[in-house]
Amino acid sequence: MKATSQRLLLFTERASWAFGLAGLVWWTTFQVGVATSTKQDLERFAASRLVAQEVGTADLSLWSPQRIAAWRKALLEPAGAALAVLRIPKIRLEVPVLDGTDDRTLDRAVGYIEGTAQPGTVGNLGIAGHRDGFFRGLKDIAAGDVIEVDSRQRTDVYRVERTWVVDPEEVSVLDPTSTPALTLVTCYPFYFIGAAPHRFIVRAVLVADRPVSVPTALGGVLNPQVQTIAWSHLLVVPHRN
Repeated sequence: MKATSQRLLLFTERASWAFGLAGLVWWTTFQVGVATSTKQDLERFAASRLVAQEVGTADLSLWSPQRIAAWRKALLEPAGAALAVLRIPKIRLEVPVLDGTDDRTLDRAVGYIEGTAQPGTVGNLGIAGHRDGFFRGLKDIAAGDVIEVDSRQRTDVYRVERTWVVDPEEVSVLDPTSTPALTLVTCYPFYFIGAAPHRFIVRAVLVADRPVSVPTALGGVLNPQVQTIAWSHLLVVPHRN
């Protein structure tokens, strides 16, 4: 009888230890999951806050009423993480570069043109924007002006080499280049009523770069959320304003 009681106590003790260890493992796994989820939520929040902060400081004085309305509507929708930040001091422009060139993206910011070099890499980086919104100030850009692109890797400093006007079908402006370059694309003329017949091109060349990072709330970097938009579509489809 005594031996049976001892075996029962031993079994109970071992079972308690087993349940205790299982509970500890579950709790640890739960906490890791919570921490991971929280980190992802904070990074998404940091990305959204970056976009909202940068776009929210836009100078709307040159914008068309229709573009202002579209921009305000776009701000009410969730935003993807910025791939980079475009700065042009001369025209007081500082705006996130989002992935894609669809209307929703360009209503909120400027867009990375698919098929061109990624921000922070070597090649010809293409960025598009609306002529009656963020890129209306390009009408005042000239050779020698400075343009900066903050990416996750570094800040690239470009100097405008030239500007010119092309037909919508002239997509060769986005061809790869042997040296780092930046090509800005918008519709032209800037104040044309109706579908704009041409495209205004700004070509800048890299003159300097320095390491940089875009921090998140937990010290990481922002991750782009990829969309697939053909860059040739941007140049061929007429502008609606």
